Order: sequence, then C-alpha cells, then structure tokens
Amino acid sequence: MVATALDNLKPPPSSRLLGWHLLDARPKDGWIRIGFDGKRDFCNPAGFVQGGILSAMLDDTMGPAVFVMTEGKLYTATITMTVNFLSPARPGPITGEANVTQLGKTVAFVEGRLMAEDGTVLATATTSARLVETAKAIASASLQPAALPA
Repeated sequence: MVATALDNLKPPPSSRLLGWHLLDARPKDGWIRIGFDGKRDFCNPAGFVQGGILSAMLDDTMGPAVFVMTEGKLYTATITMTVNFLSPARPGPITGEANVTQLGKTVAFVEGRLMAEDGTVLATATTSARLVETAKAIASASLQPAALPA
C-alpha cells in the first residue's frame, strides 16, 4: 500500500469505536478504501447495523479521502451529507470507499459508498465539506474544554 498522510495520525476515539482501518489509497486520485467492524453492538432491534452508524462510517471515509489527497494539509468539516441506504447491513466487515469529485479552495465534494464483505452495496453518500487547514483544526480542538487538563 502507498504511504499516506494518515500513516502518522492516530485515529480519534470515534473512528476506533467503528473499527476504522486504512485498507488502500490513491492520494493523487483522491480515492481511499477504509475497513470497519460492523459490530453486533451497532445493531438495531431487527439485527442490522443502525443507519446512524453507517452514516458515521461514510463520514469517516469521505473526510479522509480529502485528507490524503491534500497530503494532510486540509481537514474537512462536513457541511451537508446525503445518505442513501440500499441494503440492510448485517454484522461483520464493512468496507468504505470514497472519491473526491471536486476540491475547491474552501469546499470539497466527495462521493462514498459502503459495501458488505460479499460486495453488496449497503449505502451511498455525497458530501460537501468545508476545508480547514489541519494545523488550525487540531489547534482549535485542543482548546475545547474536554481537552484541557483537569
């Protein structure tokens, strides 16, 4: 696998909860593939992974596509995200893929999809995301009250 800006970045707690792990990337193309763990703990009463969890997986796939494309210089803040649920997601491995369709000066547009282990497309999404310099985003996050030492 090619080296990316994600190699030196520790995934945040929410990503770790989802079982986020980089599978492949083509930074110059703005394309990324991410693996997730569709845990039984994420299931609704019908036994399928809850839609909000799938949406979080899509968000956690599309943002990193921009991050790797910009070599870690730009972080995304989601403005809008439209999700289409196509097939119920059973517990098990889930793969996300995303492609940056347009990278502007202040906004990026990205398409994403989630697939089951057998290749069934579970959900698709599009997003528009505000672009923020990574250094500013990290500095801003470190100023939040929850991040301050006790």
